Amino acid sequence: MLIAAILALAAGTYATRLSGVLLRDRLELSDQLQRLLPMAAAALLTALAATAALMAGSDFAGVARPAGVLVGGLLAWRKAPFVVVVVAAAGVTALLRLAGLP
Repeated sequence: MLIAAILALAAGTYATRLSGVLLRDRLELSDQLQRLLPMAAAALLTALAATAALMAGSDFAGVARPAGVLVGGLLAWRKAPFVVVVVAAAGVTALLRLAGLP
């Protein structure tokens, strides 16, 4: 049963990707829609990041994780090196959890 589900998902993924290639010349998108598509991708990524930062399963993740993500986001916005962003975010989260915050 598991193999059948994997094969069905693989076929669906392949068909979806193939349809994009085959329909590229037949489908005409308006200029407004073409301008909105990159913003939709950014909104989706933001929603995924917010969900990962705020939720642990189906419960609230606590204060420490969102605080670490906020520090990492601020450092990334200020164009800090990636290693500094990751270490600072992890450090803030670890220190807050060490202090007893969930």
